[in-house]
Amino acid sequence: MSYLVPINIYKRKSAWSKSLEVSWNNGQLVLDSANTNYSYGSLQRVLRKGLKAIGFEKVVAMDHILVLGVAGGSVVKTLVDEVKFGGRITGVEIDRDVIQLAQTHFGLDKIPNLEIVIDDAFEFALRTRERYDLIIVDIFQDTVMPNFLFEKFFAQRLGDLLLPGGFLLFNTMILTPEHEARNAKYVGKFNPALFHVKQLPRTESHNELILVQKQS
Repeated sequence: MSYLVPINIYKRKSAWSKSLEVSWNNGQLVLDSANTNYSYGSLQRVLRKGLKAIGFEKVVAMDHILVLGVAGGSVVKTLVDEVKFGGRITGVEIDRDVIQLAQTHFGLDKIPNLEIVIDDAFEFALRTRERYDLIIVDIFQDTVMPNFLFEKFFAQRLGDLLLPGGFLLFNTMILTPEHEARNAKYVGKFNPALFHVKQLPRTESHNELILVQKQS
C-alpha cells in the first residue's frame, strides 16, 4: 500500500522539531519532518551521491568519519551497509529524541562502530581534538539551515579538523536565489592553495552538495 500512499506509523514532537514522522513510503521506512525528508528517502540518495563522488574505495579505506547531524542515521547506514566502512564513525546530534526514534525504528544502536554524541555541532567542533578523514555536515531544522554553518569561522574550523587529503561533504538546501548566492559565497571561504572545492550538480530538486578536499 505504501507504493500508492505513504503510511504513517509513528509521529511525535521534540524539543528541536515540531514534527517527526516515521512512515512507509514506496516500500521503505523513512523519517520526515513537517516539510522535508530527514532520513532514508531522498536525503539518503543525496548523500549517497556525495559519497560516490568521493569514491567508495577511498571512503572504505578511511579510519575515522565525523557526521554532524545524524537524524535517523541514513548516511551512517549507507556507510556501513553499502560502502562497507568498518572504521570509527562519530555522529553528533543535538536532538536526543530523534536519536531515540532512530534506535527504535531504524536500529541505529545496532551499529558497533558508531558512537553517538548528543551535542551542538558548533560546540563539538570547537572542543574536539580529533582529526577526521571525512566530515559529513547534514544539519537542518525542517527546511532551515542554521546560519553558523555558512560562517567563515566554522568553515575554517572544519577545514582544520580534516586530515591531509581528507574530505568535507556538506549537504545544503536551495529554495531561493539568496540561497544560491549564499552557497557561491561559501565556496570562496576556503583557501584555494589548501583546499579543492566543488559544487556537485543539483540533486533531488533542492539539494546541492559542496565537496571540499584538503590538500595532502
